[in-house]
Amino acid sequence: MSGLAAATLCAVAAVPLQAVVSQAATAGSGTTSPNIVAASPIKGTVAKASSVQATTFPGGDRIDLRVLVVTDGSSPVEAIRSELGTEGVPYTTIDLNNASRQQLTAAFLAGTAGTVPEAHFEAVVLPNNAPAQLSAAEIAALNAYEATYSVRQVDAYLYPGAAVGMNTPTFAGTLDGMTATITGDGKTKAFPYLNGNVPFENIDPTVSESYGYLGTPNPPTGTTFDPLVTMTIPGTTTQGVLAGVYSAGGRNELINTFAYNANQSQFLALGHGIITWATQGVHFGYDRNYFTVDVDDTFLPDAEWSQVGHCTPGDTICPAGTPDTTPSRMTPDDVSYQASWQSANNYKLTMLYNGGGSDDQVAASGSDPLLTAWQANKSAAFEWVNHTYSHEFLGCEQNLTTIPWSCQTDASGNIVWVPQSDITSQISQNVAWARAKGLPTDATELVTGEHSGLVTLPQQPVDNPNLGPGLTAQHIAWTGSDASREPNQRLVTGGTTLTVPRHPMNVYYNAATVSDEINEYNWVYTSTADGGSGICENNPTSTCISPLNPTTGYTDYIVPTETRIALSHIMANDPRPTYVHQSNLAEDRILYPVLNSILGQYRAEYANLAPVVEQTLAAEGQTLQQQSAWAAAVAAGTVSGYVQGSKVTISAPSGLYVPFTGPNGTENPGLLGGSLGATAFGSAYAGELSAYKKSPAGGFSLLLPGYSGL
Repeated sequence: MSGLAAATLCAVAAVPLQAVVSQAATAGSGTTSPNIVAASPIKGTVAKASSVQATTFPGGDRIDLRVLVVTDGSSPVEAIRSELGTEGVPYTTIDLNNASRQQLTAAFLAGTAGTVPEAHFEAVVLPNNAPAQLSAAEIAALNAYEATYSVRQVDAYLYPGAAVGMNTPTFAGTLDGMTATITGDGKTKAFPYLNGNVPFENIDPTVSESYGYLGTPNPPTGTTFDPLVTMTIPGTTTQGVLAGVYSAGGRNELINTFAYNANQSQFLALGHGIITWATQGVHFGYDRNYFTVDVDDTFLPDAEWSQVGHCTPGDTICPAGTPDTTPSRMTPDDVSYQASWQSANNYKLTMLYNGGGSDDQVAASGSDPLLTAWQANKSAAFEWVNHTYSHEFLGCEQNLTTIPWSCQTDASGNIVWVPQSDITSQISQNVAWARAKGLPTDATELVTGEHSGLVTLPQQPVDNPNLGPGLTAQHIAWTGSDASREPNQRLVTGGTTLTVPRHPMNVYYNAATVSDEINEYNWVYTSTADGGSGICENNPTSTCISPLNPTTGYTDYIVPTETRIALSHIMANDPRPTYVHQSNLAEDRILYPVLNSILGQYRAEYANLAPVVEQTLAAEGQTLQQQSAWAAAVAAGTVSGYVQGSKVTISAPSGLYVPFTGPNGTENPGLLGGSLGATAFGSAYAGELSAYKKSPAGGFSLLLPGYSGL
């Protein structure tokens, strides 16, 4: 039930295909941030036992749970730094471009804790194996440190050669559209969550998006090279290395011979495994691949796009003479189809309901077959979320005679706001309606119509001052917001409710047919010369496209585009849900091709160890809250941890939820902090155990596999 202006804003905001929400990392000297089938045999391959399951850190030494990132600002090392921040792994940054940066010395890298040797970093990330900005003394200090404490090094991107146990590459060039393979050791030691094939992006065939070198191992005597990720060298049947571990002189380096940035799908797939390998599977942080789809306006009819007037009759002002269109509303057959689809795909949609739409139907015809269908298919809905009773706009009183709409003002020029009584009525009436109809709902969750009441720029620069108190009075803890306008969680002004930003999908609320979707998409994204609105020409975040084919444009362009955007969110540890509208499940049911594409591509790439994670609105809000609190605690320096032998010791403020990831077999201590009576830690995901664990005063300990009472 959003107006065209809102639909257009969402569409334009989503244009950058690689926009991924993540915690930004700050650069600077010494700065910190919180935050499938095995390849054919390759010369030099050495099979080893899994290093994910047990660390090789010296038993008596203390290894601090922090990563050292030495950056030259290049995209590969910055991508790894971004992944650390996204997952919540604490790190220290040394900026090689800063003349006054911290020098890499033995004293900086290690020291003592009492009488115990202490390594200050559990892993090291470099731009390459020997950055030119590091002195010979610094490289020597780093090498000695890594050998002494069994600390691993990641070389973000380099040209392969003898210095890292490889031959000169036999291929150098664009890797777009090619497919990488995870080797057997790759699956065991770093990427157990992947099925085995990692497609490299090829978004624009006219642009080189990925460049890399493909060569073969040739480790000198006394050294080994273990390929983890390979790719067939063009024109041959030989597997060339993209990522592999070179072990020499008591040190282990993960070398990468392909360039990437933080937003490319191949890095998003591999990034977590790089961290797993580097930290030996023991680190702060919590990573999940979230994907929840909210379907707004359930029980309401959604106004339909006019291809004649390029507007939405009933929602926006249309040119004179524009004929009315027929609003779209789901039918019982659509409910049955959804129930069957959900069962077949092991995935459930979240239905955001407006009870007033059903009551209007009953008043008009004496019954609502749609409600009856939902009541007969209760298992078809993952959850029901309050979307207000009649979808009333809960911000300022709107003046719809202007384009775009504007806020009504009184005689003194003050904005006229929707009163708190209307807000509380819309909430409570809808909760009561759901309970009366037998639809389960969490009364602490709410998404207002069009996210109204919250800031809506440019017309409404502040929250409705009646919204926060109204939500608090109704005990609303979580309310949805538009992530394309406000990507971060915040408190609603004047209340205790936290927002849950939601990603809009460019499958429009006012399009129930493929034809209308393509027509509106062309209107928004093409230039005036091509018959479009020209919005794309005047918006700095948008790019104009050539008009889509009216018959094939949905399948050929919109579906793959929305799939890439959704996967970029899923693979970025982003709990924010995606929202669409009930009209997309009606008539042509245009949402399903997108969902099939998203889930199909995801499940082809990811193993069952890492399923997509669906959450309720409350759980999404809590996850965002925990991510933010953890990032703030790390930035403030109030948390720390170390591993010593097979024991992890964590210091944290009381009540803080600490994200931690450990290998299978990690336990919570039992009696006297030992293994007697120990209990399993966390939940299994991606071949590891992880959890947000609430810290008691002073912190807590965890026992790694093989704990011996140290």
